[in-house]
Amino acid sequence: MSNGTKFWTWHMAAGVALLFLLGLHMLIMHFGGSVHLFAPHGSEAVSVENSQWRDAHTFFAITYILMLGVGLYHGLYGLRTILLELTLKPAVAKTVTAFLVLVGLGLFGFGSWAAWAAHTIAIAGGKG
Repeated sequence: MSNGTKFWTWHMAAGVALLFLLGLHMLIMHFGGSVHLFAPHGSEAVSVENSQWRDAHTFFAITYILMLGVGLYHGLYGLRTILLELTLKPAVAKTVTAFLVLVGLGLFGFGSWAAWAAHTIAIAGGKG
């Protein structure tokens, strides 16, 4: 399997993972209050109390980070594919790839830090 095929396969797998993770996110955030799924503090899933309750659980921090990672990979690889269809010179194509990798890693690092910080603050009782 060539690198292009391998990365394209990962792109498709990330799309499937996104369908699952975003479906779970939509279920929790938009139907959680009406069925009391992950909303123990009343019927409003997006209330501060319910948000802090979810942030205090490691499961949610990990799924947020996972959703961030697969979303960034899927989106940035798709953008890279579109840009490379412009038949760029090889040096420009490598620069575009390197730039998107750096942007993706930077956004993933910042988003992961934010999710973990919210988790840590919620464990401390919301007194960050």
